[in-house]
Amino acid sequence: MADSFDLTGRKALVTGASRGIGLAIAEALVNRGAAVIITGRKTESLESAAGKLRSKGADVLPVVCHQGDPKAIEKLFRRLDDQGLTADIAVINAATNPTYGPVMETELAAWQKVVDVNLTGAWLTAREAGRRMASQGRGSLVFMTSVSGLDPFPGLGAYSVSKAGLIGLTKVLAKELAPVVRVNAIAPGLIETRFAAALFENQEAYQRVIGATPLGRHGQPEDVVGAAVFLASPASSYVTGQVIVVDGGARM
Repeated sequence: MADSFDLTGRKALVTGASRGIGLAIAEALVNRGAAVIITGRKTESLESAAGKLRSKGADVLPVVCHQGDPKAIEKLFRRLDDQGLTADIAVINAATNPTYGPVMETELAAWQKVVDVNLTGAWLTAREAGRRMASQGRGSLVFMTSVSGLDPFPGLGAYSVSKAGLIGLTKVLAKELAPVVRVNAIAPGLIETRFAAALFENQEAYQRVIGATPLGRHGQPEDVVGAAVFLASPASSYVTGQVIVVDGGARM
C-alpha cells in the first residue's frame, strides 16, 4: 500500500520557521520528502535554520519575509513565481505578541501589530498561496492558531482575539476553496518555545495550565509536527475546515 503520509515531490511553504514550532514542522515535512521554503524576519536566524535543514539533506529555500508587511508578502510570492515554485502545502505559522495584560489596557499600536501579523498577514499569505494552489488543482493550507483562540487565556487578550479570527478564517477559506484546496488549523496549548517564555516565567500561570492538563506536562515543538504532517499529506484528504487541538488534553 502507498504511504499516505509521503510528501515526496511536494513543495511546502512554512512561515515563521527560523525556530520553534515552525522549524520543527519544516524539518518534519522534509523528513517525509517535501522540499521546503521557509520564512522569517531575520536573515541570520533564517540562514541558521536553513543550514540545519540542509545538514539533513533538505532541499530548502530561505526567504526573509515579515508577515506583518503586505509588501514583503507580495515580494515573497513574486520571487517564488519567478523561480517557478508553487507550494502544494502552506503552513502559516508566523505570529507575534508584543503585549501582555488585559485587553482593555492594550495600547492601540500593540493591538494593531498583533492583528497585522497574526490575522491580516496570515490572510494575505493564505490568499496568495491559495490562489496558486487553486490554479494548479491541489493544495493544503494549515494555519497555526492556539487554544487561546478557543478559550481566551488571561493576559493574552489581543493575541487570543487574533487567533480566534484565524479559526474563523480557516472555516471561511475551507468553504471558499473547496473542493480543490483543503484548509485546516492546529491549536497548540502551552509549548516550550521562546515565543511562550512569558508564560513559563509566570509560575502561577504555568502551574495553573499544567494543573489542568491531564498529560501533566507542557508540550515541545515536536509534539505539534504530527498534526501538521497529517494535515499536509494525503492522509487527511477528507479533512477540511477543522481545528486540531494539541494541548495534552487540557481542553476537552
